Amino acid sequence: MRVTHVITRLVVGGAQENTVSSVLGLAAIPGVRCDLVSGPTNGPEGSLENAFASKPDQLRICHSLVRPISPLRDFAAYRELKALFRREKPDIVHTHSGKAGIVGRLAARHAAVPVVIHTIHGPSFGPFQGTLANLIFTNAERIAGRATDHFVVVADAMRDQYLAAGIGRRDDYTCIRSGFDLRPFLEATNDPALRAKLGLKPDDFVIGKIARLFELKGHDDLFAIAPEFIRRVPNAKFLFVGDGIWRGRFELMAKDLGLSDHFVFTGLVPPSDVAKHVGVMDALAHLSRREGLPRAIPQALAAGKPVVAFDCDGAREVCLDGRTGYLLQAGDLPGLTDRLIRLANDPDLRTRLGEEGRELVRNQFSVEAMVQGLHRLYLRLSSPASAIRHPASSSHP
Repeated sequence: MRVTHVITRLVVGGAQENTVSSVLGLAAIPGVRCDLVSGPTNGPEGSLENAFASKPDQLRICHSLVRPISPLRDFAAYRELKALFRREKPDIVHTHSGKAGIVGRLAARHAAVPVVIHTIHGPSFGPFQGTLANLIFTNAERIAGRATDHFVVVADAMRDQYLAAGIGRRDDYTCIRSGFDLRPFLEATNDPALRAKLGLKPDDFVIGKIARLFELKGHDDLFAIAPEFIRRVPNAKFLFVGDGIWRGRFELMAKDLGLSDHFVFTGLVPPSDVAKHVGVMDALAHLSRREGLPRAIPQALAAGKPVVAFDCDGAREVCLDGRTGYLLQAGDLPGLTDRLIRLANDPDLRTRLGEEGRELVRNQFSVEAMVQGLHRLYLRLSSPASAIRHPASSSHP
């Protein structure tokens, strides 16, 4: 079985880490040849391309595949991918992310690839963007949906959103959680040396945030509550793990509030070091307005850390209110302040929530389970008995 994955870029992020782990894990299964095509990776978010340093033949760069809408380059990427698929004849093309998902699926279908799969890591459309952009992306996903034999979702919420938009039927979707290496998180400790390196005191209450420093990730909400929260919890520190083009903006916000000493910016952290940073947190705040099922939440829970999250997309599937953390309506800043104060004042509550979260994640989020789930799906869809029905015959226009 030959499988080609396609993604827009390999910055350090959840969808990208999922894809890299999938490709490397599947390639280790006897009888499976798996590789990855990516657009070029650049910018302050870092790159995962070095994951293929020892296996360079598994990664190819399509330089015309770029994230911004660019009709000429998009058409060039379509032609390049279609030629590649016709030449190499993969049994399955499996796409990821918005641009690669649309261009890659159309190229695969027009190259007569037998099975075309797309993973929905997060929504391409929704209330987080303007009316015109939402219309464009919704229609683009409907068109690409007709070229898709099956969808993988990392959260049931993604399936429900796409079905509501008239894309596919319920049995066109399979939920496979975004797995990761659990061991470093299960073994994560509150390392005094790392705390000291980050400027965190032993008795500081550390609220972690793992995300690119960019819009829609929820950093602004923490700045909004910071003055009142720090007044009531003077030993509070906000630990921002990650980098991005909005870093300067956020550093200036901290300075303007007179709270620079309460915000710690780690900069880009390699995926292998994320668990160590989760270990020094007392709680995780995940306030994104757009994310399928953010792996930051199960990673924090695996380390026994409670989570406070906004109820967006798949967050509610792992942040169970009152059991593994607290789930709030997006933008509920008084609620956010209240829940974080509860956690700051009650170590036993933090332990109880974290332990239940650890058990939930241990059973659902291993990378092995993810790879095995994909392999089983590939075998089922490739079987002559499966009689794949092209979604073009049933998806709404």
